[in-house]
Amino acid sequence: MEKLLNELSSDCKAAYDLESDIEIKAQIPENLKRNLSLDLPSIAESDLLRHFTSLSRKNYAVSTTFYPLGSCTMKYNPLVNERIAKFDNFNKLHPCQDEETIQGVLEVMYKLEKDLCEISGMDCFSLQQAAGAQGEFAGLLIIAKYFKSIKQKRTKIIVPDSAHGTNPASAAFAGFDIVSLKSESDGSISPAKLKEVLTPEIAAIMLTVPNTLGTFERNIPEISKIIHENGSLLYYDGANLNAVMGVVRPGDMGFDVMHINLHKTFSTPHGGGGPGAGPVGVKAFLEPFLPFPRVESKGPKFVLNYEKPESIGKLKSFFGNFPVMLKAYAYIKSLGAKGLKNVSEQAVLNANYMLARFKDKINIPAGNRCMHEFVLSPKALFKNGVRTLDVAKRLLDCGYYAPTVYFPLIVEESIMIEPTETESKETLDAFVDTLVKIIREETSLEPQKLKDAPVNTPVGRLNEVEAARKPILKWE
Repeated sequence: MEKLLNELSSDCKAAYDLESDIEIKAQIPENLKRNLSLDLPSIAESDLLRHFTSLSRKNYAVSTTFYPLGSCTMKYNPLVNERIAKFDNFNKLHPCQDEETIQGVLEVMYKLEKDLCEISGMDCFSLQQAAGAQGEFAGLLIIAKYFKSIKQKRTKIIVPDSAHGTNPASAAFAGFDIVSLKSESDGSISPAKLKEVLTPEIAAIMLTVPNTLGTFERNIPEISKIIHENGSLLYYDGANLNAVMGVVRPGDMGFDVMHINLHKTFSTPHGGGGPGAGPVGVKAFLEPFLPFPRVESKGPKFVLNYEKPESIGKLKSFFGNFPVMLKAYAYIKSLGAKGLKNVSEQAVLNANYMLARFKDKINIPAGNRCMHEFVLSPKALFKNGVRTLDVAKRLLDCGYYAPTVYFPLIVEESIMIEPTETESKETLDAFVDTLVKIIREETSLEPQKLKDAPVNTPVGRLNEVEAARKPILKWE
């Protein structure tokens, strides 16, 4: 077990003492000095360095192993984009600077908005939102404000059971009631079932395309016609844009509002909960309601326009998560239109290759073809009380971080796999062979090995229920 810094601390070890550094103390104004000692651990620099290096080697990351969580959290991103985001000319700016001194920043934001419009088929974008869920929330606030502006009371949002899990939460947080819609076996929407739940109170339907079973919605033109004839709007959850960018555009399919997860599709690692960005795109009739300030071009200058009386207001301090925007802009410009299309095609090809290798061995509820991801259901193969959680824990012993399990909820004992576009055939084959061995062989012959897993990680199996209900949040 790795010791904490507090446990490594000793009065016998030479360490930096902030309290005794006269030069540093002299630079701190009296009103900002602490009244109490910091009580920092006393540890030598070499021991400190080894401690954090050792911890870093215990982490799973795309730089150390295949991470089949895909673009949701662990898509590989070119390091050149990280370097660009660290440029001093960007890094040392302050958000309160006068716009005359940040013309380069505003130009990047303005051009990124235009690029996202071209990729998505939308007319306008706001970059302010800090994550996909906040993008969803902003889009729903825009929908609510639009119907208020035309004096229609629409209080409900349709959310299919194959949509992303944040959709109903975002809609409820925006003040809407949720109307759940049961999907077909492949996660697609039946136009007939949609008509059954349509009423004049429906403000919009939220669709995740491709859906969480990894299939593309077949009936979008008909759904669009049905929804718009009802006076309602179409919302596109862009979390799975990695499957379709450069191939189809939501704006061309009839969607009115969408969000894009820059951190999923356009080059920002998102493990550990951040950083993120969730730009919101809308058709022209909804532009007045986008968050302010809006970046606009006035001749040779770029300005921030706060005079937007119909706007839903600000959702985040200042203008958004700019380093994430920089990485996305660099990613888009370096790949170009053909490169972005190739990303999607390779992601879909990799996923279908893996699906083809699995299909005769493990049940795949949504059929023999997929987009960028697919869902396995190994429940029929489980014996001796083994469950999907046990398989996920055993993968850790085999050197892989587990993919998403138990989601989507419409598939029992589900395992969702998304390889993305950058993995080699050798890597995909090795993972398939490992997962098949665990599910088909160890489930039958060595079930206890799965139930005890993981055994060769720094920490063994934890009681996750107790950890959630009785978290230990401080060292004692």
